[in-house]
Amino acid sequence: MRDPRPHVGEPLALDLLNTCWMDDGPRDLLADVDGLRIWLTSAGLIDRAPADERTLEALLAARSAILAAIRHDDADALNEILDHGRIRRRLTADGPVDLPDVADSAWLPAWVAADNLLHLLATAPDRIRQCAHPDCVLFFLDTSKNGARRWHSMAICGNRAKAARHYAKRS
Repeated sequence: MRDPRPHVGEPLALDLLNTCWMDDGPRDLLADVDGLRIWLTSAGLIDRAPADERTLEALLAARSAILAAIRHDDADALNEILDHGRIRRRLTADGPVDLPDVADSAWLPAWVAADNLLHLLATAPDRIRQCAHPDCVLFFLDTSKNGARRWHSMAICGNRAKAARHYAKRS
């Protein structure tokens, strides 16, 4: 199945948030196990976690926890997700590596997404943004040089805003 989301490719935590979007009303990729399978594939986790109801429930909990943490409402929910795993450090032939150690594979995608949010908050907390279009719920990591990006996509939401301003001037 094809990924129907209008915006993909963000860091994993934000990509998980972007499983909800607006398209003639609210849409949710994680409404069922088929959508979970699409997300696990796009996240590169399809071979590491089962596409089942338990994984879906864990991922939905992580999505809510990540959103609450970004909005500074609650860190407790994110910490509960993180309690399901840890980082295991190893020295390999290629050098040091950090490996996720999550006992229950159903929690692996949720834990990896929550851990990714910690990385984003440690390195670029002011660059985590929600699209500025009032009808858009998508998130992105602002990688622009000056940090002034406002839209998840200039071609979609940025263009909508420009068109609305243009029509408002003509009215």
